[in-house]
Amino acid sequence: MRNGQTYLMGAAGLLLGVAGTLLFGAPVINHPNPVHASTGGNDRYQDYIMCTGAVAVNPRAPTDGVWMLDYRSGRLLGTVIDRTVGKIAGWAEVDLVTEFGVQPKQDVHFMMTTGTIAQGQAALYVAEVTSGKFGVYTMGPAPDGNGGIIIRRHDLTTFRANKNPNP
Repeated sequence: MRNGQTYLMGAAGLLLGVAGTLLFGAPVINHPNPVHASTGGNDRYQDYIMCTGAVAVNPRAPTDGVWMLDYRSGRLLGTVIDRTVGKIAGWAEVDLVTEFGVQPKQDVHFMMTTGTIAQGQAALYVAEVTSGKFGVYTMGPAPDGNGGIIIRRHDLTTFRANKNPNP
């Protein structure tokens, strides 16, 4: 009878363990935690898109950069926040009309997001989905040392193969 009680208690413990795992572990199993990028956020409103990401101005003081794409003017703007005084350090810009070869009144659809490429440095990825062009940019201190900021283009390519006009 002693062995029967031991097996019964073991089975009851096993059942309670499985029930507890299903009850308390089900949200983890059925709804895993979402993966969040370590970069800033992005948002869009009408003719504007805005993203944030780290800019390596000073390795000892992480700095937040703000990117803004203005559809109306076809410009990509970028700035950093001077954390010592809490002010914007001025705007750098890139003419995306020229950069992406956009024609006047062409229907364009830009997308952009940031990603981390090095500790304390984000890259901005810009895609124009109508033409299939894709650019990679970073922001950093201007080489003149006057506290200004510049936007550097690292690559501009296409993500669609060119169609052969003569089949």
